Amino acid sequence: MKIGTPKELYPGEARVAMTPDSAVQLQKLGYACLIESGAGSAAGFSDEDYRAAGVTVVEDPAILFASADVIAKVRPPVAGEVDRLSPEKTLVSFFYPAQNPDLLEQAKNRGATVVAMDMVPRISRAQKMDALSSMANIAGYRAVIEAGNNFGRFFTGQVTAAGKVPPAKVLVIGAGVAGLAAIGVATSLGAQTYAFDVRPEVAEQIESMGAEFVYLDFDGGVQDGATTGGYAAPSSPEFREKQLAKFRELAPQMDIVITTALIPGRDAPKLWLADMVAAMKPGSVVVDLAAERGGNCDLTVPDQRIVSENGVIVIGYTDFPSRMAAQSSTLYATNIRHMMTDLTPAKDGTIVHNMEDDVIRGATVTHQGAITYPPPPPKIQAIAAQKRQEKVKEPTAAEKRAQEVAAFRKQTKNQVLLLAIGTALLLLVGAYAPSAFMSHFIVFALACFVGFQVIWNVSHSLHTPLMAVTNAISGIVILGALLQIGSGSWLVIVLAALSVLIATVNIVGGFLVTRRMLAMFQKS
Repeated sequence: MKIGTPKELYPGEARVAMTPDSAVQLQKLGYACLIESGAGSAAGFSDEDYRAAGVTVVEDPAILFASADVIAKVRPPVAGEVDRLSPEKTLVSFFYPAQNPDLLEQAKNRGATVVAMDMVPRISRAQKMDALSSMANIAGYRAVIEAGNNFGRFFTGQVTAAGKVPPAKVLVIGAGVAGLAAIGVATSLGAQTYAFDVRPEVAEQIESMGAEFVYLDFDGGVQDGATTGGYAAPSSPEFREKQLAKFRELAPQMDIVITTALIPGRDAPKLWLADMVAAMKPGSVVVDLAAERGGNCDLTVPDQRIVSENGVIVIGYTDFPSRMAAQSSTLYATNIRHMMTDLTPAKDGTIVHNMEDDVIRGATVTHQGAITYPPPPPKIQAIAAQKRQEKVKEPTAAEKRAQEVAAFRKQTKNQVLLLAIGTALLLLVGAYAPSAFMSHFIVFALACFVGFQVIWNVSHSLHTPLMAVTNAISGIVILGALLQIGSGSWLVIVLAALSVLIATVNIVGGFLVTRRMLAMFQKS
């Protein structure tokens, strides 16, 4: 079978669905590869690069469509391309079936099988072919670069002879793949980064990247905004009002706002309203990554950069991945190749369209003359939803005081009991133990106390907690042995010296091992 990639007809689209490297891998699956002349030139791949990889370069797109059994594209097909499909052909591309019902109907009427790369379920096994995540990762990165290009100040704070420069404050709304990529770039540039998401389970991811998660005081209970596909779900009206109130509170403080919120099959939710833009400082920047679906910001104009009345720049570009065409094409072509690997289990160039496979079934929107969208939900959730917890009632001041008094009394009783037991034991030992034992007992008690205090108080950044315990024990041994070296018995002196030697080796070796472990995590 043959797999072909035509030139993208969408205005300004620079990506290509097949690269020379991906073509080599597709040929190993048993496919012959075709590409339209000039299809990869905007992404930096020449026709000669494809010929060197064993790809046949075709001048006429009509010939390519007629010859290829599988058509690999980036953008959804336009009218002329849909007319070239037939029942024996398979189209693999972004398709957005919920937003393109007419296109879906046309593909069904042509009898073609359509695999929509935007419908790949977000489960672990499908990560290698998750094209939406690949493109979102690039879009999030590029959004910060575009924001920096339009922002008139540093991202990082600086202290110079001419004065102090505060860091930029960046708010990322939506902590999906694009949002996390934007957070990573913003924090690495030194910005003071904040992030919000309706899914509480992503707070840990946000904080691990150095950003501050914006918590919402919502009386309606735990907000669970994750659907089975790992995407955000629509919020309740009450939660939305709390959300917008929080954004209004943050708007005057923020220098850069990057919005990434999308809900599958719906227009982008309006989250950054006109009054929030009006509250921002002149020169601030809003980058709307949801512009292609209507935008999260009220002022967003798709594919345009506008300046509001108060001097806030609103960027609504819809081609962020295309602005990094070489990298985007490489990742997208790899996603296509992995999809073809699943569709070609025998690696003999023959497609086996297994509709029992969760990934293939989820991505297929038309098959054998029928519309198969929407697919059934995946059996495994991408992000485990947090268990709903009942809100714990905060105790009053009087209740807190009563709890503290009760805890103090209980602790005092325990301490008195332990002191009584210790005193009784000491009296028994003093009454019946020989005098020589008491001197050794005093040395042991002092060694335990002093050795523990000296070693345990060493910062854990210099040794692990486990080594802290073992080193504390070694400290006790050393201190006790040193006090016993001066005794008259030669046997006690020898044993004490050996104890000092062994414990010293343990402590020094522990620190050396820890130092080596820490060095493994240091940047070269």
